[in-house]
Amino acid sequence: MSDTEPETATSSPPDGPAETSLLRSFGLPSAAALVVANIIGAGIFTTTGFQAADLGHPGWILALWVLGGLLALAGALCYAELGAAMPEAGGEYVYLRETFGPMLAFMSAFVSLVAGFSAPIAAASKALVRYLAHFAPELTAPSSAMGVAREQWIAIAFVWLLVAVHLRGAGGVRANDLLTVLKVFGIVAICVAAFALGRGQVGNLVTVSPRHQELGLPGLFAALGTSLIFVGFCYTGWNAAGYIAAEMKAPQRDLPRALLLGTGVVIVLYLGLNLVYLYGADVDQLAGRVEVGLVAARNLFGPVGVAAMTAVLAVSIFASMSAMTIAGPRVYYAFGRDFPPARGLTRLTRRGGAPFVALLLQGGVTSALILSGTVDQIQQYAGFTLTLFTSLAVLAVIVLRHRRPELPRPFRAWGYPWTPLFFLSVSVWTMAWALRGRPLESLLALLTVGVGGALFALLRRLQRGGA
Repeated sequence: MSDTEPETATSSPPDGPAETSLLRSFGLPSAAALVVANIIGAGIFTTTGFQAADLGHPGWILALWVLGGLLALAGALCYAELGAAMPEAGGEYVYLRETFGPMLAFMSAFVSLVAGFSAPIAAASKALVRYLAHFAPELTAPSSAMGVAREQWIAIAFVWLLVAVHLRGAGGVRANDLLTVLKVFGIVAICVAAFALGRGQVGNLVTVSPRHQELGLPGLFAALGTSLIFVGFCYTGWNAAGYIAAEMKAPQRDLPRALLLGTGVVIVLYLGLNLVYLYGADVDQLAGRVEVGLVAARNLFGPVGVAAMTAVLAVSIFASMSAMTIAGPRVYYAFGRDFPPARGLTRLTRRGGAPFVALLLQGGVTSALILSGTVDQIQQYAGFTLTLFTSLAVLAVIVLRHRRPELPRPFRAWGYPWTPLFFLSVSVWTMAWALRGRPLESLLALLTVGVGGALFALLRRLQRGGA
């Protein structure tokens, strides 16, 4: 899927050193594959169980996945406008810098390093080891070296395997393309096999749990808000192509296409998987089950189905880790270009054009999170910070339309201003429910943002003092 004839990215200074100039290694298929791989992780294989417990209604469950997809598409349209106007590495870091100034951009980069990319990669790597244990139970057997469990060492090994792959630049892009193809093929195969060969019940798609009747209107509204938070987390990553805009061969043309194509493909796959779950088990069987994909697969196909679903899930998680390993370092690269003390983050491998210092930094932080044992807690509030900064980036579309109407916009968000307003209103509603339902994690998220702001102020003061 990759078009990998490298060219020097125009976002770099024309007279800049070669080792800090990104190469154009992404065509439209590879950029769209990055979006698909970045979105689809373990969440789609687990989240429906929480919705079934809260809502007890298959119709509402499917409606929320459609709403979450529309929200992701709205965000993708807004990012498409911003990315086409500012085709640089870094995604929302660049958009926030150009709209609200360097402090907010720094805060987003800090959160990206701690919670936005490193924590999800760490959590995904640990989950990957657990699922692979279905085929090799010894992976999670109780043992340790230097006080570190075998499971943690293996998770760290997967992290550094991907760092090594993506140090190859264009070669890493091709590897990510292959993983994405395998992921999509596996999900499509499961959906087709479920309805062609599976032992499911069509009646499950319309069977409502008695719990739903007991909710009442206030209870239904609360359940919808809580469930939408989970759905929104599963769609996180629709903005992935924005991070590699400087490495796309024709970003002003292909960036909007990649965002919309990748997000559209995921919406179809997500609806297909949820239909499989509900066809394979009714809402009461799914309610509260974390391994919802395995529950449905066991009912549909027996032990063979569980093995197949586990394999697809493992490939899906690994591909998601790969996409995040690509995207995160581009944020730190962009930050390094703006902040002289961090200029080392702009250094690239000479042959592959990969930001190797940024890749190594992210690998180190991810490994530390795996060893710390705090990954699960960080993951719980990572979604809040991601929603906050993507909302600010979408707000930038409105602000820049008024502040800089002369800015060239090769792509304009369809349905403006309703598109960004729809995204912002649902995002604010989601964050409000997160604050109400998970106040500790949400306040920790805001504290993390505040720490980033304090760190920026401190570094700026030190920089001025040393000047």
